[in-house]
Amino acid sequence: MNNILITGAAGFVGSHVFDKLADRYPESNITVVDKMTYASSYKNIGMCFENDRRYTLIVGDLADYEFTMSVVEGMDLVINMAAESHVSRSFDNSLLFTRSNVLGTHTLIEACKIHRVKRIVHVSTDEVYGEKAHGTFSEDDALCPTNPYSATKAAGDMIINSYIKSFGIPVVTVRANNIYGTRQYPEKIIPRFVLRALNGLPLTIHGDGSNLRHYLSAIDFAEAICILITKGELGQTYNIASDQEFSNREMAELIRSCVGDDKVKIVYVKDRPFNDSRYAVDDSKIRALGWSCSRNIKEDIPKMVDWYKNNFGRWDSRIWEDS
Repeated sequence: MNNILITGAAGFVGSHVFDKLADRYPESNITVVDKMTYASSYKNIGMCFENDRRYTLIVGDLADYEFTMSVVEGMDLVINMAAESHVSRSFDNSLLFTRSNVLGTHTLIEACKIHRVKRIVHVSTDEVYGEKAHGTFSEDDALCPTNPYSATKAAGDMIINSYIKSFGIPVVTVRANNIYGTRQYPEKIIPRFVLRALNGLPLTIHGDGSNLRHYLSAIDFAEAICILITKGELGQTYNIASDQEFSNREMAELIRSCVGDDKVKIVYVKDRPFNDSRYAVDDSKIRALGWSCSRNIKEDIPKMVDWYKNNFGRWDSRIWEDS
């Protein structure tokens, strides 16, 4: 595998996947394409690109057909992680999500078809299935997205599926739980609450805080991607999950405890439109390939608190101060 392209690798999750692949494929040339939106950062991967000629960073928009055709040419493996991903933002500007998650995906898969890329890993989300009050969704369940973000991800998945059926494109699709770890832009619940708690600000929860989410380590997710590169069956979809499930209130209490400031308050604000009660997927399919979770979020959050404390100046404080 001489040439690898990772889209969106200057973002939070993508940077962890880049780290894993750089370690796993030391002889490969790795190109990162990133639009460098607000949630991306050169700091996530910058040192690697300054010191090693095997790595290339190209800034550009996958929805630009000519640009995408040029960067895909000559690639053996493409991992698509580029996406707009914040649910709340999708209610404010859903057309931006359509451009990135639908048109960007369509343009990329068309370029992969024309350039005959040998293997593609397309990263989706467990939210495409919709909410699940009890039990879990399998890879064969119908897609039933409930917000603009998940709808655009589902649309991208349908385009991918059509290319698999119509053209035999060699794609493996991935749908994962909420992913946590260092480097995450502080609009999501864990980094936002960590930074607010470190500064004595209240932890603001939408609704009553009963919404449940499973949390998967970015390190475990990156390992799953590596397994699917070699063992994933082309044309198939794989759920990636953990058994670490917490309500939003439980997560707030856990973070407050790890920060060690009992004076930090937990307050409730108006819920966002149709806030799904729970997501849950069955990941037995990828576990059969030898993957399993190795990280524990209760052990990882104190390390994340230290990381965000040491990297406090990376973001404008108005991002997480705004309640």
